[in-house]
Amino acid sequence: MKVSFRIPKTPEEALRNNLQLAKWELDNAYAGFEYATDPDLIDCYIFQLNAAMKRYRYLLNQWNGLEKIPAGDL
Repeated sequence: MKVSFRIPKTPEEALRNNLQLAKWELDNAYAGFEYATDPDLIDCYIFQLNAAMKRYRYLLNQWNGLEKIPAGDL
């Protein structure tokens, strides 16, 4: 998997990138939880899920609170 990093040009782009990362973390935690059999691992994934959900919800609220500027007005 090739990963490239670049500095976001706008706060909206940074927030969108963070939302994508939070979604990936949430999906990853769900996938791990589904296959965990050890009680300690199950607890770990529960904590990861709760943290990822709260982060995703926070970022989504931030995104929904942004004042969107139509592309034609730039």
